Amino acid sequence: MNVSAVRRDFPALEDRPDRPAPVYLDSACMSLVPRAVLEAMEGYYRDYPGCGGRSLHRFAEEVGRRFEGAREAFARFLGRADPNGVVFTRGATEAINLVGQGLPWKKGDRVLISDREHNSNLIVWQRLAAERGIRIEILPVADEGGFDAEALEPALARGVRLVSLFHTSNLDGHSLPIREITERAHAHRALVLFDGCQAAPHERVDLDRLGVDFYAISVHKMLGPTGTGLLASTPERLRELRPLLVGGETVERSTLSGHVLRAPPHRFEAGLQNYAGVIGAHAAIEYLGELGFDEIRAQQLALNREISSAFAGEPRLRVLGPPDPEERPSIFAFSLEGIDANDAAVFLDEGYRVMVRSGMHCVHSWYLARGLEGNVRASFYFYNDRRDVATLTAGLREMLERIPGSGVSGTSAGTSGPPGRPARARPPAAGSRAAAARSAPPRGRAGRGRAASATGSG
Repeated sequence: MNVSAVRRDFPALEDRPDRPAPVYLDSACMSLVPRAVLEAMEGYYRDYPGCGGRSLHRFAEEVGRRFEGAREAFARFLGRADPNGVVFTRGATEAINLVGQGLPWKKGDRVLISDREHNSNLIVWQRLAAERGIRIEILPVADEGGFDAEALEPALARGVRLVSLFHTSNLDGHSLPIREITERAHAHRALVLFDGCQAAPHERVDLDRLGVDFYAISVHKMLGPTGTGLLASTPERLRELRPLLVGGETVERSTLSGHVLRAPPHRFEAGLQNYAGVIGAHAAIEYLGELGFDEIRAQQLALNREISSAFAGEPRLRVLGPPDPEERPSIFAFSLEGIDANDAAVFLDEGYRVMVRSGMHCVHSWYLARGLEGNVRASFYFYNDRRDVATLTAGLREMLERIPGSGVSGTSAGTSGPPGRPARARPPAAGSRAAAARSAPPRGRAGRGRAASATGSG
């Protein structure tokens, strides 16, 4: 992959007079957006800003054709034979809620989740437990990778209506064997729902082959715009769900005394749709398709191996998840002894223009169960390069040297600049505001004003 050429497709990575190009390592939260996506979205508002499926003029006809074309493209992208199983939503959160609120639950029905689910795949079940009397079964997942599918059997044997798990964890990048999970669940007549937010941007997913019933994604993690996502299912499974919303576009006809719902997927897409977002999302998966997932994986894995190797002998840096980058190719999550995670993130941003995520990553339950306050997560995508890794490495080494840990003086690693070019100039006291905070809870710009959102969206 020609990473230098790829980077030119992303305006956010350009050097500008008011700021140098950033080192963006937060793609697990939100990926950057290429020009092709921006132009596709602008094209809707500029060239055919109509309401799909309502009017008969040329604007409406064009947007309707493109909207349904995007549905067909996503069906192919995710390995669904029937595009009528694809429902456009505001994101994975809405898609998971569509399933959770839409299934006809009975008191005592069980749903099985893991102990490290994003809030989007936890809170909905807790609400249903309180309001409808369903029961939540928790499946522990090993902290350092690996998955014992046999551990599913006792829970499944007790009778589970739905297994709802992450495909790839946003904590550490570790993936579950979803085909085996699906087969075991189906053998016990349970449905399966997977949160695919961290998997679909990085690997080919063939849902029909895997037999998955429901698959939720957010497009803002795969080059697309915010507020756009989908639920990928089958028309047969969708007919089992009660729509979250009803109104315009969801009915064949209505009278003052009743209505007839449209067939899936349209009964789930109430109101005027996010046409620009869906059209932009279509451009995003076309871009990914042109790159190829083998190339994407190879690039991010190479970078993860490099940063993991650089700190393999550093006793104060503890990697979260599997030690082998092969098992967490897009994510390098870590904690630093003696340094608060939010302080570390501000240090890297202010001193090195490195953007990472800090906090509990919307998995509060996992951290609180272990008495932890969060950690730092650097996430890679195909537009990152070795210079990004070198800059992150330099920032972490300076931080470790300047802020001694308990019983440790400095760091075992030496210092070096990015390969092939000198390190960029930076303020003499890089990140000094965060460094001064040391291991104290965030305060000042590292507190409510700047890092308070660190426990927010993941």
